Amino acid sequence: MDVDVHGTVAEGFEPVREAFARNFGALGDRGAAVAVYRDGRRVVDLWAGVKDVDGAEPWRRGTAQVVRSATKGVAAAVLLLLHQRGELDLDAPVGRYWPEFKAHGKERLLVRHVLGHRAGLPVLDHPLTLREAADPQRAAEAVAAQAPVWEPGTDHGYHALTYGWLLDELVRRVTGRGSGEWIAAEIAAPLGLDLWVGLPETQAHRVGTVGRIEGPEPSGALRARPKRSVTEAYADPSSLARRAFAAISPFPDQNDPAFRAAALPAANGIATADGLARFYAALIGPVDGVRLLDAATVERARAEESAGPDRVLMVGTRFGLGYMLHGSASPFLAPGSFGHPGRGGSLGFADPESGIAFGYVTNGFRRTVTADPRAQALIRAVRRSPAF
Repeated sequence: MDVDVHGTVAEGFEPVREAFARNFGALGDRGAAVAVYRDGRRVVDLWAGVKDVDGAEPWRRGTAQVVRSATKGVAAAVLLLLHQRGELDLDAPVGRYWPEFKAHGKERLLVRHVLGHRAGLPVLDHPLTLREAADPQRAAEAVAAQAPVWEPGTDHGYHALTYGWLLDELVRRVTGRGSGEWIAAEIAAPLGLDLWVGLPETQAHRVGTVGRIEGPEPSGALRARPKRSVTEAYADPSSLARRAFAAISPFPDQNDPAFRAAALPAANGIATADGLARFYAALIGPVDGVRLLDAATVERARAEESAGPDRVLMVGTRFGLGYMLHGSASPFLAPGSFGHPGRGGSLGFADPESGIAFGYVTNGFRRTVTADPRAQALIRAVRRSPAF
């Protein structure tokens, strides 16, 4: 599709504009935005296409979209900030803060096991409805009552949905506020972020509708046509892969206002590209005088916690504390980068060595879990920019 690209790029980052425009003509994007910060200063701010995946209203600066699991990187910062402030010990058992959680052999399950996808709780034996999933008490009771499917701390597997309920209840036990409220007050407000976990009704008009699109097959570990073992796992109702993504059943329509209003810190954050990029910029350095994580906490966040075959995703993955790390399953800018993709396309990450922070959002979801070709094209463009 022919598209008019709006926005600005700083001198030396022109290849990003060119790659962004090609995403519409060659890779099927319908509506999207990308933002890049360098050392706390915005150097790329682009948008194009339509607000709704099947609509005609133009995407404008400030259009926001559901970013799926890219929410996890924002949610992880809550526990890291609480640790940094001395309110939460990442090496403590979860049961210290949440006594009911100790059931079924979870007494020694540590807070860092939750962030590193090592808790052994990627599935629920009794999946939740959307109404139940949006009820913090009901969701917390469900994960507290769940028996681990492997001994916590001994292996890792992607906690696609349960990650959010585990994290949210820890935040509630420590602060008395839900993670969505905490993010709004302690992260989004100080930085002026267009980013929400639990969309306020007053902002609903800014959010476009999302849907599935088709396009050329991507490269990377989790592809549109994955290897046979992955395909078989997703087709098997008893597999960890299938059950992890079915912890809410039936899975809700992501355009449903009830889904968007719920605070599900694993899956339904809503953000602009600038909101994601600005958040990651503030993780690694000051943005207009506000910095979220100190250098020591950044190093802990991106230190490898889990690596190797993922018992849920069925490929090799690498995780720090709440963040995917650069690797074949989640290629970012450089070996020291850390961040989180959203299934279908969105991506946010930071690279401390270069000072780059990146955010990409789209209304067209593809069959990718990670390594979406549109985001990868933009990353390559950042890397070859003269100013990089």
